[in-house]
Amino acid sequence: MTTRSIARDALGLGLRIPHYPWLFEHWPEVGYFEVISENFLGPALPPRARLDAVRARYPVVLHGVGLYLLGHAPLDEAYLDALCRLADRVDAPFVTDHLCWTGAHGVSHHDLLPAPYVPELVELAAERAYAVQRRLGRPFGIENLSSYVEFGRSTMTEWDFYASVVREAGCWFMLDVNNIYVSSQNHGFDPGAYLDAVDFSRVLQVHIAGHTREPDGTLVDTHDHPVPAAVWALYARAWRRGGPFPTLLEWDDRIPPMPEVLAELSKAREARA
Repeated sequence: MTTRSIARDALGLGLRIPHYPWLFEHWPEVGYFEVISENFLGPALPPRARLDAVRARYPVVLHGVGLYLLGHAPLDEAYLDALCRLADRVDAPFVTDHLCWTGAHGVSHHDLLPAPYVPELVELAAERAYAVQRRLGRPFGIENLSSYVEFGRSTMTEWDFYASVVREAGCWFMLDVNNIYVSSQNHGFDPGAYLDAVDFSRVLQVHIAGHTREPDGTLVDTHDHPVPAAVWALYARAWRRGGPFPTLLEWDDRIPPMPEVLAELSKAREARA
């Protein structure tokens, strides 16, 4: 098991390549960094050396996109072996991935795709999440998606489906507040009802990010803008409902200089107050 921990009120950042030069010169006060697991699973030495340099100064957690918890194919044993080695290398306090599928029949769609919210998929996802957590030997959290379609087959709300998977698997929530807000606006549900379904004692961390509004009004989880006021308000509600919890800012496109990203992250303290 891991020996390194993260403070319950820690503020963290997603580690992104454009920030390396500034980061390695200034080493700012950040509670922890999150890396995309797949970026560091290969044998290339430069990425590993940079990750080791970050790990020497900060806790590092892993956030993946390749487990396919709602996929029909068996879990990829080679991928899981590599993920376990990486988690051990950085002494990750926890590892997370998404409650989704990303491909089928050997074809990857390179996107995080939703599924119908039905009891039989709860059983499938919970069985797979349980197996992943046991294999990792450390807490494993699953993230809620932003979604743009609804399935006629669904017999459960998204939040009941999500909570049921976490409960039956004995794993954890990786709760993305921006995704809750995006989906609530796209599908017309109350985001507060979503928060009420979450057992915050099982929340590993909370993600915040910005999004984009398309001309037709659809919100898209682009991670290329500052966090909007409505998402900060929902975050504040989550903090009142279940804080403290570690909070991480994602910024993946149109990435500004790191001091600007740090300033955006610091707004979390204001929202908590």
